[in-house]
Amino acid sequence: MLNAVGREIPDEILEKYHKEPFRGSKFRDNQAYTKAAPTVRGMVDPKRSKMVSSIREALEKCGAHDGMVFSFHHHFRDGDFVVNMVMQAAEEMGLKDLTVCASSLGAAHKTVADLIEKGIVTGIQTSGIRDRIGEDVSSGLLKTPAIIRSHGGRVRAIEEGDVHIDIAFIGAPTADEYGNLRAVGGKSDCGVLSYSMVDARFADHVVAITDTLVPFPNFPPSISMVDVDYVCVVDQIGNPDKIASNVIRMTEDVRELTMAENCARVMAATPYFKDGFSFQTGGGGASLAVTRFLEPYLSERKIQMSFGIGGITKPMCELLEKGYIRNLVDAQCFDKGAIRSIQEDPRHFEISTSEYANPMNKGAFVNRLDFVILGALEIDTDFNVNVTTGSDGVLRGAPGGHPDTAAGSKCSIIVAPLIRSRIPTVVDRVVTVVTPGEDVDVLVTDYGIAVNPRRPDLCECLKAAGLPLVRIEDLRDMAYSIVGVPEPVEFLEPVVGIIEARDGSIMDVVREVKPMGKMHVIG
Repeated sequence: MLNAVGREIPDEILEKYHKEPFRGSKFRDNQAYTKAAPTVRGMVDPKRSKMVSSIREALEKCGAHDGMVFSFHHHFRDGDFVVNMVMQAAEEMGLKDLTVCASSLGAAHKTVADLIEKGIVTGIQTSGIRDRIGEDVSSGLLKTPAIIRSHGGRVRAIEEGDVHIDIAFIGAPTADEYGNLRAVGGKSDCGVLSYSMVDARFADHVVAITDTLVPFPNFPPSISMVDVDYVCVVDQIGNPDKIASNVIRMTEDVRELTMAENCARVMAATPYFKDGFSFQTGGGGASLAVTRFLEPYLSERKIQMSFGIGGITKPMCELLEKGYIRNLVDAQCFDKGAIRSIQEDPRHFEISTSEYANPMNKGAFVNRLDFVILGALEIDTDFNVNVTTGSDGVLRGAPGGHPDTAAGSKCSIIVAPLIRSRIPTVVDRVVTVVTPGEDVDVLVTDYGIAVNPRRPDLCECLKAAGLPLVRIEDLRDMAYSIVGVPEPVEFLEPVVGIIEARDGSIMDVVREVKPMGKMHVIG
């Protein structure tokens, strides 16, 4: 069955997962649903301790058995130790047929890849899927298709009951013995615990894993004691030096800085760039650099942002300190500067990912966004964006908040080079659709700026500002003239990944890649 972005979704996938094909970003607007509910075991005896001596003891007390769903958050990214510790303990107990439901998975989680290869982990539900895990899934080693969701889509899936979490494991920089958890004040601070808030509320069991036990009460908590079953103290939950991954970097590349400067010019040329506007930027080098170029426009026009949101970085915090932003609302700290800011600045607030991006609550912050700046591995002439599979078809990326913010914002801007490592970024048809073209407004490249024909209003604004506008088809032709037309990726028949739209419908599927020897990173 063809969906709204022209992707053929196999009937057997729709039937097996009780899903519908994607019908448009606003198809479920104002629909009602009943939230799922966890199994709650009350704590009546005030003398009963929540402390356990090991992760294995926590697993045993939670009644861990084959076929369970374990959840994790990824605020430590490449420095995370918690996932591997838990999965190693599960393997030692002889557990099998496990599903890992994480807000993201990456290079730090080699144990998950090991357990996929051993047939112990048979299901993955995540946003990010990188490194060996992505290669294993793309090679057909996972027993069931990986389900890949945006950050807002993950919260929706948990609240709506699409996925039921048996045990949630929350890496907490600080915890007290009764389970009040904070993201600051320890030796492995990560700033916020936004991704794990929904897990704590909806999982049957919640286990806090910390390396810094503090006196009760650990207030104000990100996760309350009312949702925590057990607390386990370990030597180290993560390496804070790796909280800023390779994806999150401040560029000095002239090409990226030029694109970032043009992106700021695009923003300044629109009617949305006025006092009280709101803004989010993505994690790529050019996207993050846009923040640097905003300050002169803010100063010249004597305006403030009402709020900045995201993934927060030090440059955003500096704008807050200088008075150019009234408030920062934070679902993820991308660097140590952001962690320090949320500890010290009362205008910097932690929010849940449901507040951030859930499409099925009564109002998320992304719906109040004026601008979002995002990256892309590929974008096609219908403005569909791929941020999940490389040009070789291998899973090596993450929707993250990309589809959420593009759908919610008044002006979504993609910043990407025309060519990356001799691979065209602008193409006829992306390998995998993650963010639909209906939600993408502007593409800024190093060879010109393209505006989605759905937005003639923006086109007129940018023309009037003298910006170098081109058709997206012309950008594709330029890319092909330089590096040639790419050969189609060869896939085998089995579906190894399902790309869910924010509302739970199916945006696209990822098929098993045809073996081509040793895989290598592209994109």
